[in-house]
Amino acid sequence: MPNLLALSFEGQVAPSFSLKCLDEGRERPDGWGLGYYPGGEPSATVLKEPAPTAGSIRSELVRVWEHTASSVFLLHIRRARWGGNSNANTQPFARHHGGQEWLFAHSGSLERRLEGPTDIPFEPVGSTDTERLFCELLERMAKRNWRRLAEADPEELASWYRELNAFGSLSSVLTDGLDLCVWADQAGNTLPHVASFYPPYTRAVFGDYDVELDLTKRGAMSRRGVIVTSGPLAAYGDGQVEYHLVEPGQLILVRGGLVRHKTEPAVRSQPSESPASVPVIRVGNSSELPPAEETRYRILHRTVYRYVKPVERSHHLLRLEPVHDRKQSVELFDVHVSVPHNGFDFEDVFGNRTRRLAIDSDYNELVIESESLVRVQAPDRMQARPRHVRSTIPLLWMPWQRHMLAPYLLPQELFESELVELTEYAMNFVRRNDNDLIDTLTDINQTIFREYKYEQGATTLQTTPFDVYTERKGVCQDFANLFICLARLLSVPSRYVCGYVHVPGANSGNGRDAMALASHAWVEVYMMDTGWRGFDPTNGKLASTDHIRVAVGRTYRDATPTSGTIFMGGGDETLDVAVSVELLQP
Repeated sequence: MPNLLALSFEGQVAPSFSLKCLDEGRERPDGWGLGYYPGGEPSATVLKEPAPTAGSIRSELVRVWEHTASSVFLLHIRRARWGGNSNANTQPFARHHGGQEWLFAHSGSLERRLEGPTDIPFEPVGSTDTERLFCELLERMAKRNWRRLAEADPEELASWYRELNAFGSLSSVLTDGLDLCVWADQAGNTLPHVASFYPPYTRAVFGDYDVELDLTKRGAMSRRGVIVTSGPLAAYGDGQVEYHLVEPGQLILVRGGLVRHKTEPAVRSQPSESPASVPVIRVGNSSELPPAEETRYRILHRTVYRYVKPVERSHHLLRLEPVHDRKQSVELFDVHVSVPHNGFDFEDVFGNRTRRLAIDSDYNELVIESESLVRVQAPDRMQARPRHVRSTIPLLWMPWQRHMLAPYLLPQELFESELVELTEYAMNFVRRNDNDLIDTLTDINQTIFREYKYEQGATTLQTTPFDVYTERKGVCQDFANLFICLARLLSVPSRYVCGYVHVPGANSGNGRDAMALASHAWVEVYMMDTGWRGFDPTNGKLASTDHIRVAVGRTYRDATPTSGTIFMGGGDETLDVAVSVELLQP
């Protein structure tokens, strides 16, 4: 049975823990304990029970009590070697340090005790080797003035574990309520297993003969998570996972449902000896634009409307002319409409170059073709400013700034419960990136690219950001809408951008390359002192010289390339759109 189980989620969840080892007829453990951080508070709640009886009330409590909501959990089932069966000797242990309560649990046992007394304030109250280890680690962190795991040097932390590992088996988990620090015994004893799981899922249950973890008993939530366990658990329902073994003498750091860092192991395992190593997902600190030169493109955009019955009278708006400003210059723009019409050009309220058409003659087919020659300048780098002056969340806007940016600060109108859920999701990115604005936006951008499936036909124009969040699939328009919603919930002004993207080899039409065969959508956010900056969640990168801007707005409806109203005739409509983006010599 796994005697150590740790969980890290990208938001608050309330799982059910069923301790089947306490059922009648089972060999009962010497104790068990569950630690968690209710409501994300810095104070931990620890439920523990030494020498439990069959079907104990406390074990029933962690199975049915819905108030065990947290983003971090630590469960330990004890088989005693040091110390008697008492609360003082039952894991996980809790200690206060740096304005937080820390938790520690240990899978294994030391062969000999640590030498010397432990200094106050980190003095053990019990007689276990685990508590002494915990106090020793916190003492060393206090001497280095590390108040959080995020402040600790992973390599130095790993060197401490290697030193302490000489006293015996040391696979363990340490947490400050935000990060999990997982250490794998360098002799290979009871090595931790790590698995990630992703939404969407309707039933996610993990367990074995002695323990069962149900993440969906109180309702399925769109939460990504990481499971750390001293023995792999079987998965039931649609919450399938793949376990990876933490290698001997290796330290990993987990935050917000992501493995963020791992050190080199003491001894590299052979491929045949263990599962693949734990994958690491980097977040933040990656928003620096790659070097890019000025680029020049020829864009052909062809739109064809066909109707069963003749259209007798209609009006249309065309937003097909690319933006002309200091970042992008238009050398040529021409548009041809196949049906006789009256038209005039104007600039709409968002600054988009717009053409209004009035058609009073009958037609069954309307063809709109545009050609553009555009030169795109390499954007400035966002990280030119020193780290200590970069913006952090929450952002503070002057009253006149908030007034001018108001259209880009109001999220789409959704049910309150959906906005609450999306706000919690957005705040996870903030916590995961220590409130840094650029790192948070970069993390959102890359997460949508990495965890959401690009699937044409899976959504419609009525699909909401919450729908995309729960189903984890869509197209560029959906991913842009979700990014915008999350950013605005964080009071970061953001707007929808419609344009084109150059994808080499896109004519194959495979996978995400299909986005280059039609207009593309991404997001611009307004940053103090740097202005509007583009993020492309469909491709997981910043908008650069391969993005050609055409129109912007609050949502797709403000920036759609072609739209219209039919006043007479028409019937059923079919629409075909073809786009070609050709890279030219500068």
